Amino acid sequence: MKRLTAYVTGRIQRVGYRARIVDIANALGLAGAVQNLADGRAKIVTEGEDNDLERFTRVIDIKNTLICVESLSWDYSEAHGDFSSFYKLVGGDETNSRLDQSIVVLHEILDAIKDMHADLAGKQDQTLEEIKGLRGDLHPGLAV
Repeated sequence: MKRLTAYVTGRIQRVGYRARIVDIANALGLAGAVQNLADGRAKIVTEGEDNDLERFTRVIDIKNTLICVESLSWDYSEAHGDFSSFYKLVGGDETNSRLDQSIVVLHEILDAIKDMHADLAGKQDQTLEEIKGLRGDLHPGLAV
């Protein structure tokens, strides 16, 4: 067992990054905590098996509609056994888990809208071509 201490920079505060980290850490069976720092970074302290920690460092580099990790730095040390689970540290002025869940839903909605927009754009081009073809069939002189 090892302890990983990581510092993360980017668009990571108030976008659900810590909630995603909790989900990832729990899926890997890691114990520890993630917290926002006053300077805009996030600090992650987690303990687990070497291969799980290595996987963790790869998947916390999140870039999606809301979250954009710009840099990650980490180091390893000896595990202390301080944690029994993985959780998010919350300051007195922060929201609770219901808003974290809302951010996840918002992210899914934004992705769905992007997919829908791309799909509609493709269908619009296809429809315009069909109209041009029909126009040509009905009035050969009007074909564009």
